[in-house]
Amino acid sequence: MGQKVVIKTGRAVELMRKAGQAAARVREQLIPLAVPGISTGELDRLAAEKIHETGGKSAFLGYNGFPGQICISVNEEIVHGIGGTRKLLYGDVLKLDIGVNLDGYIGDTAVSVAIGVVDSGIAKLMQVTKAALAAGIEQARSGNTVGHIGYAVEQVVIEAGFTVVRDLVGHGVGAQLHEAPQIPNYGKPGYGEKLKPGMTLAIEPMVNMGTCKFKILSDQWTVVTLDGKPSCHDEHTVLVTKGDPEILTCRLAM
Repeated sequence: MGQKVVIKTGRAVELMRKAGQAAARVREQLIPLAVPGISTGELDRLAAEKIHETGGKSAFLGYNGFPGQICISVNEEIVHGIGGTRKLLYGDVLKLDIGVNLDGYIGDTAVSVAIGVVDSGIAKLMQVTKAALAAGIEQARSGNTVGHIGYAVEQVVIEAGFTVVRDLVGHGVGAQLHEAPQIPNYGKPGYGEKLKPGMTLAIEPMVNMGTCKFKILSDQWTVVTLDGKPSCHDEHTVLVTKGDPEILTCRLAM
């Protein structure tokens, strides 16, 4: 990437906490609104309202030309889906990817949501993706490397018989949506950027039921699995500390 890792201290850390909580609040407010029959475009409109209520703005709208407030991806859509006329159906798996810029700093989070009751295969995919995210976060410790995170993520996924998307990665996040370092969902402990206190990382496993390969649709944004099988995506913004990782986009008491 050629970028320098940005270490946050003092006020920057506090602003990252506030941005993370704003993104988490939008996420938790949108989840119960994702029901059969609602369109992805309506969800995007509601996301705009919820983001506005935080006092922030969408970190995605206009980013490299992206036209949505958030990324809304369904079933075989991995990431970067754009809200539109598609209506959610009972049994779908929905991915909401939310970025909120509050006072110049960005909280970035994503969640996979079952629309009604999903089949057992998708339920397992959802559970494994969340477990992979938790495993990756556990390795986001000072003295470890980016490779520790990716290795932990992929081991959970492989053991479950699924695949990680290797060509799409997590990233540093702060005053910019994408900062160094890149955080692949695979790797080897000891390889890659060394983690230091003050680094803020968007860790985001993207896990496919079938092949890890994908294609981009004609809208030039929506990434879909090549075999049409479902995918899940979960993400938290995490602060590396001198001790345990701090999840900045943790669940809120609503």
